[in-house]
Amino acid sequence: MLKVAKFGGTSLANAGQIRKVCDIVVADPSRRIIVVSAPGKQFKEDTKVTDLLIALAEKRLSPAPADNELQAVLDRFHAICRELRLPESVMARIEKDIRAKLDADTSHKTRFTDTLKAAGEDNCAWMTAAYLNSIGKKAVYVHPGEAGLVLSDEYGNAVVLEESYDRLWKLRDHKEIVIFPGFFGITPGGHTVTFPRGGSDITGAVLAAAVKADVYENFTDVDSVFAVDPHIVPDAVPITEMTYREMRELAYAGFKVFHEEAIAPVVKAGIPICIKNTNKPSAPGTTIMPDRMPALSGQAVGIAGGAGFCTVYVSKYMMNRELGFGRRLLQIIEEEKLSYEHTPSGIDNMSVILAEARFTQAKEEHILRRIRGELGAEVSVERGLALIMIVGEGLRYAVGAAARATGALAKAGVNIEMMNQGSSEISMMFGVKAEDRVKAMKSLYEAFFG
Repeated sequence: MLKVAKFGGTSLANAGQIRKVCDIVVADPSRRIIVVSAPGKQFKEDTKVTDLLIALAEKRLSPAPADNELQAVLDRFHAICRELRLPESVMARIEKDIRAKLDADTSHKTRFTDTLKAAGEDNCAWMTAAYLNSIGKKAVYVHPGEAGLVLSDEYGNAVVLEESYDRLWKLRDHKEIVIFPGFFGITPGGHTVTFPRGGSDITGAVLAAAVKADVYENFTDVDSVFAVDPHIVPDAVPITEMTYREMRELAYAGFKVFHEEAIAPVVKAGIPICIKNTNKPSAPGTTIMPDRMPALSGQAVGIAGGAGFCTVYVSKYMMNRELGFGRRLLQIIEEEKLSYEHTPSGIDNMSVILAEARFTQAKEEHILRRIRGELGAEVSVERGLALIMIVGEGLRYAVGAAARATGALAKAGVNIEMMNQGSSEISMMFGVKAEDRVKAMKSLYEAFFG
């Protein structure tokens, strides 16, 4: 068996955490390829190393000296190296690397910033490999560029290029434990470029797909994914298993445990994902798989909800007889460079749900004017909505699941602004006022899990 394991920033925040990570790695010989993030927060008021590096890059690009920002980064790495009792040569190598990146050409600002940002993951990987070797475990640091992880030249927002997968296959040949930095790769021209924030998840998934791993383990600071946000329901039940489809639906509606873009490579390869807790590795965690048989007919796996939505309500008598009406409406939305979330419709009306942040007042006025003028329809906008999703493969076999949900919302005094069930029948969406979001989620949790 071959596992690719990714460890997040909180799992590597200090020397104690890095020791835990290394104990987890050596406890299972199948964990042969390890992806690491930059050291994260040690406590609530602490600063992530990536944020320290961004501050360092910004100061370097300004006229002011960057001595204090540089020292903050070096102090963080020095403290970890000292507590891990690593040779002074390790810290010397880290300091030399960061100073060299800081002294690089700054004329291409986004390229310079990406290069410096990536130093967190890069040096954390080097340091972790050095620690494993210091305790007698054979490990090797592998640079993404040398391994063949090639990304588009979209600095700060790169995507993996298809050619990477064949090149990364050779990582399987290493006999040692491979320690691989997350978050960045190289452009076809050989420059360092980063994924979006949280991109170490993407690195891990790409490597898992490239080497055809049996499992992709994603270690974080929670025991599992929970059926609802524990901040809303503190004793929410853990989810032991879910499908890719269920995770995608929940992630869309607000679940933040797993980076959405990171699902794509493993979904394509059909590789199970296991989310586990670095601080409690014996906990079973949550496994995300291609398919599963729901344990009970009508069973939901989770409830998620997010605010920040609005709806454009369009009505026109005999709309259903007007060929191309829906297409022309969505074309107006597209031409204004907006993507829509849902489109519930009736015979003579249609709603287009949009993310409120991108639907500015200026865009609203322009779009409404176009709809009235080009489609001859009445149109209005309602802002301040939340979308709540009830998700579960078992819902497709349910009789009365919608009645259970609407009854729970009525009992809680929550008015349903709209509802929609996808053709896959694994989710139900309810639109409610943003101020009713928490109350609605609590009532739905009680109905489906209480």
